[in-house]
Amino acid sequence: MNRPEIVVTSAPELRIFIPSERRGERLAVRTDGSSSLGHVVESLGIPLTEVGRLLVDGREAPVSHVPGAGETVEVRPVERPQRVPGAPLRFLLDVHLGTLARRLRLLGVDAAYESEDIGDPALAARSAAERRVMLSRDRGLLRRRELWAGAYVYSDRPDEQLRDVLGRFAPVLAPWTRCTACNGELHDADKDTVGDRLEHGTRHTYDVFAQCTSCDRVYWRGAHHARLEAIVQDALREFGGVTTG
Repeated sequence: MNRPEIVVTSAPELRIFIPSERRGERLAVRTDGSSSLGHVVESLGIPLTEVGRLLVDGREAPVSHVPGAGETVEVRPVERPQRVPGAPLRFLLDVHLGTLARRLRLLGVDAAYESEDIGDPALAARSAAERRVMLSRDRGLLRRRELWAGAYVYSDRPDEQLRDVLGRFAPVLAPWTRCTACNGELHDADKDTVGDRLEHGTRHTYDVFAQCTSCDRVYWRGAHHARLEAIVQDALREFGGVTTG
């Protein structure tokens, strides 16, 4: 039996997922005649987390559509900012995105992070249980059906990763309100209360402190504050947010 042939065109930003030898603007694809359009797109290497509208012969079609011979399919990227319905916007990052997790937390974004490789099934299960958007550069992980939601992180550079996530999801920014170590919320702390946790020089040099409500870590505007402040100000300038001091 002849296998139906369709033509697939994809947005330029999605072609990085397609093997280089098949990365043309128009791609002839033979299907088995029974697989869904979503399956066909994934078979090309494109995670469905990165797919927005699917157009078949110019008309929008669901991922469940079974393409027929001669159809032309256009694969568009997700629209930005992307809205994630059904839960407060929060993220889960895999073991390879620790710097991105800390920078999101610095900006007050709820970003859970696994510092050890717990495996794709466990990550997907946590994403579903806590309704968190899974951020990863692992395409296989993003194809797992049990994910609540997911997004591919396109760059391996933390500055570009942060801009990508902020531009894609437009989270509310509230800098200096979240613990960069554990993701807990910060509260103002009295110097006398946290004094026993501080080095002698720190106690005599600084007067303003914050403490994590989850892990009790103490924060103050120390030697690295200028570098962190630059990250915060760059993000606020480009993406806006709620400044908290």
